[in-house]
Amino acid sequence: MTELERSLIIQALDEDTGRGDPTTAATIDPSIQGSAYFLAKADGILAGIDIAGEVFSLYAAKSNRTKDVRFEKKISDGSSIKRGDNLAEFHAPLDILLTAERVALNLLQRMSGIATLTNEYVKAVQHTKAKILDTRKTAPLLRPFDRYGVLCGGGKNHRYSLAEMILVKDNHIAANGMNIELVLEKLKTYFQSHPLIPVEIEVTSSEQLQIVLQHGKNIVNSVLLDNFELEKLREAVTLNADTFETEASGGVNLRNVRAIAETGVNYISVGALTHSVSGLDISLEINESFV
Repeated sequence: MTELERSLIIQALDEDTGRGDPTTAATIDPSIQGSAYFLAKADGILAGIDIAGEVFSLYAAKSNRTKDVRFEKKISDGSSIKRGDNLAEFHAPLDILLTAERVALNLLQRMSGIATLTNEYVKAVQHTKAKILDTRKTAPLLRPFDRYGVLCGGGKNHRYSLAEMILVKDNHIAANGMNIELVLEKLKTYFQSHPLIPVEIEVTSSEQLQIVLQHGKNIVNSVLLDNFELEKLREAVTLNADTFETEASGGVNLRNVRAIAETGVNYISVGALTHSVSGLDISLEINESFV
């Protein structure tokens, strides 16, 4: 786990527990050692089990009680899970289990929901060359966890942040008078004084693609074919003829992703993986007989 992920968990704990937990304080003796387990209440793909375990450890660290916390993972991230599966067991002071429960579950449910949906897309494009990509349409501050969920589901990560690559979108082109040649010239000038990084450029028509094919060699790595109808997408892939890697985006769903993959594109980006998350149903169950 990275320091960034730890710091984000600490922020999440501060958000939920920073002013205390009077319910637990009033009803639970902090000296009582308890045990609990994560219970899958739906089928899916697991993601975030170690991160959920870290939530309890980091919360325990606030009161110097980490030695009292034991975490036993039963199923690993990326595995298929079934309703009724015991995912992990915890032994810790009962007040720690109850207070940190919601933060741990929020992360685990969200990440597993992302992994589960991603896996549905991955299975839908099996036996084509297309890979499923995430986007930057993640919840603010949750990007490391969202992206990890995509990986657990069998997808691939696109750029983490704006700094990792140049992705020229339609608005960048519009801001240059819809002149793609001018944009390409500006990119060449930019790289005269900046390190080379990957370049992707969005096109919305075969005419725009033709311009990139004529003027973008030795600078463009991939083209983003945005909102192309299937036949136009197939034509664009043929026109590209493997000159650049191709990515399809726009209006992708589980009903049409297979047909999009069969056009021959290299990648399909799906914003819904992370911007429309349905958390997987998982609960924390306290064992009635405490250890």
